[in-house]
Amino acid sequence: MVLSFGIVSLLADMVYEGARSMYGPLLASLGASAFVVGLVTGAGEAMALVLRLATGPMADRRGAHWSFTIVGYGLTAICVPLLAVAPHLGAAGLAFAALMILAERAGKAVRSPSKSALLADAAREVGLGRGFGIHKALDQVGAFAGPLLVAAIAAAAGTIWAAPAWLAVPGALAMGLLLVICRAVPALGRAPGEEPATTWWAGVVGGGLPPVFFRYAVAASLTTGGLVTFGIIGYHLVTTLGLTAAQTALVYAAAMLVEALVALLVGWVYDRRGNAVLYAVPLLVALVPPLALGGSLPLALAGVAVWGAAFGVQDSTIKALVAALVPPGRLASAYGVFAAIQGAMAIVGGGLAAFCSTTRSRP
Repeated sequence: MVLSFGIVSLLADMVYEGARSMYGPLLASLGASAFVVGLVTGAGEAMALVLRLATGPMADRRGAHWSFTIVGYGLTAICVPLLAVAPHLGAAGLAFAALMILAERAGKAVRSPSKSALLADAAREVGLGRGFGIHKALDQVGAFAGPLLVAAIAAAAGTIWAAPAWLAVPGALAMGLLLVICRAVPALGRAPGEEPATTWWAGVVGGGLPPVFFRYAVAASLTTGGLVTFGIIGYHLVTTLGLTAAQTALVYAAAMLVEALVALLVGWVYDRRGNAVLYAVPLLVALVPPLALGGSLPLALAGVAVWGAAFGVQDSTIKALVAALVPPGRLASAYGVFAAIQGAMAIVGGGLAAFCSTTRSRP
């Protein structure tokens, strides 16, 4: 199942990571300022995290992990291709594009707690670090291929707007495969004697989750807030350093490749050395702004590589450690609470990065 979910994520990542690679240039072409780009992308990341606070407990209480996973992927498969409509809407184009970006991120919030819970259950057989690492590596193959596809389409068509419509193809393939997997894999069960949260609200606030889980979630959220979105980095690459939209998509693809390689390595290290590997995350996060948002293209490219490495460490180990701290029947709730705490810092980080970028761009 780890491999099957990885292939679904590969296809889905071609869609939404391909789209994310062009959010900055796309919004800029519709007249958005650096502040608007930072606000939309930061709010999108916050939604993708904070809304999990509701969807995780709902999935646990109803035992509907597969339903939430399918609906969430469906939102992404629909909203990204619809971005192609934005330039034809005149003055409403920017608002429509922002709405589709936020809706796509909401789809991430709907599916992620349930998908992560299903994946954690399967990954226990091969090792949590290895399981999440393999999944993340396949996920990042799609994240690498998606921006490459966007870059190729943009270069061939001479405009970024042809790319979103083509991303409907991998989206449809992902949905088809997901439906096949759903029929073959049973629903997620609870450990013997384990009870769900007494009420939905208790699940939302994390009632019954161990204190160490909350300490870990707060610590991880600080690095999330400090890691700027690629929307801001992409905007800087285009408006300050002169890269084209197609070149920016290629840079993002390279970052996804770095993330995939780091995820595989760190997942393997996690199973052998434990969670000490996470100490590398704050250092990597601190290096990103001075490098990626600097005035030199070589430094900016180095910063993008560090940005990818930081995500690789986080995504291959953070979810694995949550699964080690929380019982199976509360995993979706735990992932929802964890993501909400991260999201609270993501919106702050996105706004701060946007403010700093606007200040730097003033004459």
